[in-house]
Formats: sequence, C-alpha cells, structure tokens
Amino acid sequence: MLGLKATMTIIDNSGALLAECVNVLKRKTGHGLATVGDEIVVVVQKARPISAVASQSATALKIRRGDVRRAVVVRTKKEVIRPDGRKIRFDDNAAVLINAKKELLATRINGVVSADLRMKGWGKIASIAPKVI
Repeated sequence: MLGLKATMTIIDNSGALLAECVNVLKRKTGHGLATVGDEIVVVVQKARPISAVASQSATALKIRRGDVRRAVVVRTKKEVIRPDGRKIRFDDNAAVLINAKKELLATRINGVVSADLRMKGWGKIASIAPKVI
C-alpha cells in the first residue's frame, strides 16, 4: 500500500531511478492508498544523466529530475493476500513509468514483478518482465 510521499524505485530503462508518489488515480476504495496494479502520479527524484549522444537523438527518452509522470505499481512492501490465501510481500516498492495512453515508456523491465498485474489488466508489463511471482 503506497500513499502520498511514498518513495519507490523505477525498474525500467526509461532513465528514472527513484520516484515519489504524489497522487493515486482511479481508486474508489482504499482511502488514497495504491497497491499492485494501481496507476499513480509520481515525481522523479533521481534520474540517470542524459549523455550527449542521447540528447541529439529525437526518439530518446529525456526523463529528468522533477518530471511529473504516471506510473504503475509493480511491487509493494506491504503484503498482498491472494484469493487462495497466500501472502506475497516484496523487499521494496517499485513502479514502471507509463504515458497518458497507458503505454509503457520503456522497452525493458529489470527485476521481479507481481503476478497480480495480469488480473488488473497490465499483461504487457508481466510479459516483458524477466520474472513474475
């Protein structure tokens, strides 16, 4: 469960490394807390430096510190109870950046994601990820 001011790692190759949650979108229950598969608005706190070669390319993503972007939560430290009774908990909070059309900004995901993403309509993220738990 992620709320306002929660920090999380960004596990895609978009260029962002660390982000902070500023809003939870389209969540009717939970009182403003996001869980796995929820869409949130984040502010990029830490990003990879943009090289000179990448800055000349028109197609390269230019994500900088302070950018406001949308993201999907893929891992949470708070345990999630599955329908069969199992509890799944991760070591950190993590997210993947998306655009306004709900498409991934990145082409690659680094790290483990939750299998609950498929049930919430984010099958593309689960298919790109190297491991799904």
